[in-house]
Amino acid sequence: MMMIRKSISRTMTCLFLTQPLPLALSHCNHSFSIYKSCRSLSRTQSDFLGSIWSPTVCSSPTIRSFSSKLSESITTARMQNPESISHLTQREAAEVDEILMGPLGFSVDQLMELAGLSVASSIAEVYKPGEYSRALVICGPGNNGGDGLVAARHLHHFGYKPFVCYPKRTQKPLYNGLVTQLESLSVPFLSVEDLHVDLSGDFDILVDAMFGFSFHGSPRPPFDDLIQKLVQLRNYAQNRQKYPVIVSVDIPSGWHVEEGDVSGEGVKPDMLVSLTAPKLCAKKFTGPHHFLGGRFVPPSIVDKFKLHLPPYPGTSMCVRIGKPPQIDISALRQNYISPELLEEQVAADPIDQFRKWFDDALAAGLREPNAMALSTVGKDGKPYRELMDPQGYLSTLILYGNFEACATFLMGVLSGLQAIERHKIMWSELAPLEFVKRTCELELDKEIQFSGLVQVSSSRIVLLKGVDKDGFVWYTNYESQKSRELSENPQASLLFYWDGLNRQVRVEGPVQKVPEEESEQYFHSRPQGSQIGAIASKQSTIIPGRHILHQTYKELEEKYSDGSLIPKPKHWGGYRLKPKLFEFWQGQQSRLHDRLQYIPQEIDRKLVWKIVRLAP
Repeated sequence: MMMIRKSISRTMTCLFLTQPLPLALSHCNHSFSIYKSCRSLSRTQSDFLGSIWSPTVCSSPTIRSFSSKLSESITTARMQNPESISHLTQREAAEVDEILMGPLGFSVDQLMELAGLSVASSIAEVYKPGEYSRALVICGPGNNGGDGLVAARHLHHFGYKPFVCYPKRTQKPLYNGLVTQLESLSVPFLSVEDLHVDLSGDFDILVDAMFGFSFHGSPRPPFDDLIQKLVQLRNYAQNRQKYPVIVSVDIPSGWHVEEGDVSGEGVKPDMLVSLTAPKLCAKKFTGPHHFLGGRFVPPSIVDKFKLHLPPYPGTSMCVRIGKPPQIDISALRQNYISPELLEEQVAADPIDQFRKWFDDALAAGLREPNAMALSTVGKDGKPYRELMDPQGYLSTLILYGNFEACATFLMGVLSGLQAIERHKIMWSELAPLEFVKRTCELELDKEIQFSGLVQVSSSRIVLLKGVDKDGFVWYTNYESQKSRELSENPQASLLFYWDGLNRQVRVEGPVQKVPEEESEQYFHSRPQGSQIGAIASKQSTIIPGRHILHQTYKELEEKYSDGSLIPKPKHWGGYRLKPKLFEFWQGQQSRLHDRLQYIPQEIDRKLVWKIVRLAP
């Protein structure tokens, strides 16, 4: 069964991805033959698959629009491929700078500021200040050195402890100003003589900002010696568990701008931060981290040089080029350092202790400290998801390009039909949606589960909107999956995780709806957009695309554009979890974490909380 499923998944994926898109979609009606070739089907099976894989699945407008969406996603994927990204020659890089600082009106200090910020942002993406705090920035006399000076300033503000080695200072107002800015932050300037031969014991990050793309010839003193220190770093660091990482700005020092490390004596950085666009030598870079910075390239330059550059995520000043390095997940770990959590120091009431920790999370500036994982289960702990008809489900999978899920679903259907025959259940006796449920019930003992149809429990992140002696409150759609499960089994658990403080809080207890007037009051305290969104979204139901949400939202926005009161939907409101158990977790070194659990007890007809310590 498993081998057949994998084979069919590959077949369907190849069918859609290796052929021209219109041709691939034309095969939709004939893809059923793929399954026939893998196993013989009974008439019942053939009729059923033929009914769910009808021509309407492939001829609908949503499938036609899927063609352009898939093309866009393929284009985006290609843009992230380093082979498809444009690389500039030395002459082109110089011409781009001339245009930027000429007709396009950029000044040198503007470009330098953006470049330095990009370098610091790239470093912060990979090397966190908690682990890599001491950064030595080695600056050359030109613009590349200026980028390094700006990066040092930003690294200081990002929480690093930067040092600067700037042996050949450029006596121009721009560079003098950058030096003054660093001195005002008490950033130490080190001479070449101050640096040890072995840099591995003094610094965590070494920023190579010595030479840019305009450099010609061989490095002269003292930069030849500095390059040698960086090259020899690996030899000195062989006996160390951790050695400094090298970050090169735009061009690794000692490299030819177009041909790379021709002599083999250039710097071999762990990270390369290309600016504006990668230079040709970047194709020879083999380190684990390649970033592009300098989010300032206007369309006119993109068109003139026919540049293909990756999109920058969100508001970031840098973007990773290519895939991140392969990491052994089993080796990922943090050795937490926290104050001890002792029984005699915590509050007697767990609500008071929660509020104290919540206030700490607020004071620490953590993002959304009220985010909590809500876990629910349905009747008997094994809820069934509400299903669309199989044809609609397959249409949705195709719309999102999830062909492997299509194959998995259809193989599940085949297995289910066989189960029906084995158990002598007549197809005519089963309603279309009941067939899947009955089949699952018959086959659970064989661990045959349909993709997306059965689950043991479900979890999601929701936002806490109130906490008091009566419990924890959140709001949602009463017709959502979590609400259906709570109606069957009104018990839930909450989990808060505050990464910056190495803390978790787990809460368990029964759940009930909050009074209608309380839900009404909170609903009208929300922004108008959130109120409309609550009406527009039929939560947890399958929809053909995001455009449906936008269309419904726009219609409702126009309906209430006169400022009239938006009525709270009857299917929307709050829940309150009444705690019956608390656990406060604080991370400690060597996995000897603190876990204090509060358990309710009744003493003299009064509720008191007993505090016990659990082994980590």
